[in-house]
Amino acid sequence: MRGAMSALQVDNPRHPYPTTGGGRPKALNALGVLAHHPTLATAYHRFNGHVQFGTTLSQRQRELLVLRVARARGCEYEWLQHSVLAADVGIADDEVDRVVAGPDAAGWSPLESALLRAVDELVAEARITDDTWAALTAELDTQQVMDVVFTVGAYEALAMAFNSFGVPIDDDLRAAARGTNGSSG
Repeated sequence: MRGAMSALQVDNPRHPYPTTGGGRPKALNALGVLAHHPTLATAYHRFNGHVQFGTTLSQRQRELLVLRVARARGCEYEWLQHSVLAADVGIADDEVDRVVAGPDAAGWSPLESALLRAVDELVAEARITDDTWAALTAELDTQQVMDVVFTVGAYEALAMAFNSFGVPIDDDLRAAARGTNGSSG
């Protein structure tokens, strides 16, 4: 698994790697599931390394997308893990609550609403509608819109895996998420 984990490292990271230690959740149950298939874990982590650390999206945009995927797929593990990561990038508890409410909740910028709507559309129909596409491309370039689609796809796949394999919530994750409003999922 060391090789699989090192695949998360990207050549030119645009975003910092998360801090470790100090009571941070270690995701041991998720890693334990992936350990059953190291070759797959390595391939997924190479892809997810870009999504997390090489994406052209801001960290805030990425975490809003991931939280909405977790909510749409009812993936508690993904929701709790990314509630912690969302707090790390400055997403407030009330904003996490608004992710649950969706793209029409008051308080989103037009772009943030479009990002959340894009998740809903991709999950439901595997495509972004013309109106949402126009809202996204009014503020994002081609690479950023591509990163939107692939971020949703990466976390959709992970939600399917976590839900299908019944990955239990780690005690350290549950404890960390309590302080970040992680119970909304």
